Formats: sequence, C-alpha cells, structure tokens
Amino acid sequence: MSTRFKGFALLAILAGAVVTIPAFAQQENPLDTVPITVTTDKESYADGETIVISGESKDFISGVQISIVVLNPIGNRVTIQQLDLETDKTYSTSITAGGGLWKAAGTYTVKVQYGSDNRSNETTFEFGGSSTDQGKKVHVEGTEFDVSYSITGGRVLGITADVEAKSLLVSIDTTSDGTLIITLPRGLIDAKINGEDDSFFVLIDGEEVEFEEDITSEDRTLTIHFQDGAEEIEIIGTWIIPEFGAIA
Repeated sequence: MSTRFKGFALLAILAGAVVTIPAFAQQENPLDTVPITVTTDKESYADGETIVISGESKDFISGVQISIVVLNPIGNRVTIQQLDLETDKTYSTSITAGGGLWKAAGTYTVKVQYGSDNRSNETTFEFGGSSTDQGKKVHVEGTEFDVSYSITGGRVLGITADVEAKSLLVSIDTTSDGTLIITLPRGLIDAKINGEDDSFFVLIDGEEVEFEEDITSEDRTLTIHFQDGAEEIEIIGTWIIPEFGAIA
C-alpha cells in the first residue's frame, strides 16, 4: 500500500470518528431559583416529637428577622417564631409537634418569610394527630376553665393555684426525661405588661428553665421539658383569676 493511500485512509477514519467529550453536570444550587429555602428534618412526625426546621437565605439583611409560621391542615396557625439569620445566611430552630393546637392529623405547612413577601418559601410535613388528654377543671364564678395537657415521661398528679404568687403549681410523677405541653386559658392566668404579652416564668423544683410557647388570642400553650426526678413545675404570670381553689 502506497504512503499516499495510507494517508487518505487515515484522514477518512478521523473524519468519520465521533469524539465524545465527557460533560460534567453542575450541581444546581436551590438559591439560584428561590430567595430562601426551608426544610424539615423528617417528612412525618408523631405527637411529642421534635421538628427541626432549617434553611438558607440568598441575602443577608442586617436587623431583619426570619418569621416562621406553621399551619394545620385547615390553615389555622399553630406555631409562630421569629429568629435571627446567622452570618453565614443559614437558620435553624426546633419545635415540638403536639399540644392544644395540634389536634388534627394531616398535612401541616411551614411558611418562612425574610423581610418582604418576595423573600418567602414553604414546605410541608405529615403529623399523625395529637392524643392530648383533657386536664383538670376549675369552677370560677359559674365558669369552667379547661386546662388541657399532654405529657411524656410521667404523669400529672394535680394542678393548684397560688393566688399570691400569681402562679399555677403542676405536680408530676416522672418515669424518665419528658415533656409537658399545657394550654392555659387567658381568663385563668396570663402574663402582660402595659397591655402587651409578656413571658411567663417557669420553674422546675425552684430552678428557672427555658420553654417554648404558642400564643393565640384566647390561650397560651407552653411546652416544658423536664428531667427524670422532677416533682413540681411552677408557671408564674402577672395575673391570675382570684377566688378559686385547687384544680380538681
């Protein structure tokens, strides 16, 4: 075979060859399409479980907080929180599934907003429904107040009122670390300063502890975590209805 023929054959092979260059897909950043993200750590939760809500913002605005609202299956608000965005533009918070406002099973919606309406997003999760036990009742001037509660890690022995201290005393018998979720009607006990909602003080066996709270116009639901061996939870407000005795 002549050298010229070999050259033509090689050119023909090269011309007919298809050269494939591998393409590496670039991973999509969610913030390329939305201004803020929101996720939960699981897709479904049972009564009393902890829900971790987290996300990231495209922008950082000094002095502006993130609003987080959780809605039940019919669109009623069951939780609202406000928190600061971290300097790395991320945020995270935890709430407890269950309580007086978390009765219905179904799809719950988490909505987040950072500043204006155009910096918002939402996600959903499934909740199995609350098995909140009805609490004790107190008879006050012809009106009955229903104090609803649920508890894990123990049982409620009774609830009494301390009028002078403007507080409720919840006696518990524990079997492990647990959580008390209690709904307090505003007509029974409240915490206000100059007409505005103020925070309750919560003591466990005399030691102040942190707690979570859901607020409506009619009642306030407190989520209080306790350790095994705790005996008394005291909830102190600024006002309590007078002239009533033990919640029996």
